[in-house]
Amino acid sequence: MATIGVVGAGVMGVGVAQNLAQTGHDVVLVDIDEAILTDALATIRRNCRMSRMMGGPALDADEILSRISTGVGADTVAKADIVIENVTENWDVKREVYEALDAACQPETVFVVNTSAIPITKVGAVTSRPDRVVGVHFMNPVPAKPAVELIPGYHTSEETVRRTRDLLGAMGKKAIDVKDSCGFISNRISHVFMNEAAYLVYEGVASAEAVDEVFRSCFGHPMGPLETADLIGVDTVLDSIEVIHEHYADPKYRPCPLLKQMTEAGFTGRKSGRGFYDYDGTSGAGGSPAATGGK
Repeated sequence: MATIGVVGAGVMGVGVAQNLAQTGHDVVLVDIDEAILTDALATIRRNCRMSRMMGGPALDADEILSRISTGVGADTVAKADIVIENVTENWDVKREVYEALDAACQPETVFVVNTSAIPITKVGAVTSRPDRVVGVHFMNPVPAKPAVELIPGYHTSEETVRRTRDLLGAMGKKAIDVKDSCGFISNRISHVFMNEAAYLVYEGVASAEAVDEVFRSCFGHPMGPLETADLIGVDTVLDSIEVIHEHYADPKYRPCPLLKQMTEAGFTGRKSGRGFYDYDGTSGAGGSPAATGGK
């Protein structure tokens, strides 16, 4: 079985690493700091223990963690057959990561870009191997989601797509083919949805609870758009909608100021304990910008 490098030990990187390990792959998880990696392994252990309670399969945390090694820096994944990158949706950060990976990895290593918005051709252009760069948009939580978007760039080879599709199949994922277009399918639609929902709160039209209840009760959505934003991360939603807005220069993608204010305040959703909803019980009603429309 191939060794897979996973770069970025945030929410998405943790999910990808866990999914790979629980489907029998050896994983090298990489980030910029040992403390981040220690926290990531603790999160994976916790996720495994809670899997059955959350409706998933029973998982052996020790067995899964035995397949995951960690390290700091691009050299850690120098011998990986495939590297899956999961860093923030910030072009300057991604560019720096890919320049380092390109210098460190073997020429035949495939780079999988886990992005929700940034065009794959743009990423491939900063490497010496654009034919071995391909996009895969994993959904959160990764182990529980049965499908992904598979996005070849302009130069991506058929062999790279085949290798990636085979890996996804081994991970239990259905690959949905999408052409290289900023935002692809899911975020081109879903982020406008979440952004407009944030505007309703910002403008005082309705509370976050009322917005989400309409979509749960009237349309049968399991989660409302603002609950979804909290799960993804308000900062991540903001980063993605900013990328889409900049790319298309279309005012329909203009980021809601409330998303910016919440991100600056540190109210980024479940991962911070507060977002459109309070998850840690430390604030009363009206204690966050989301509760007051940012005013």
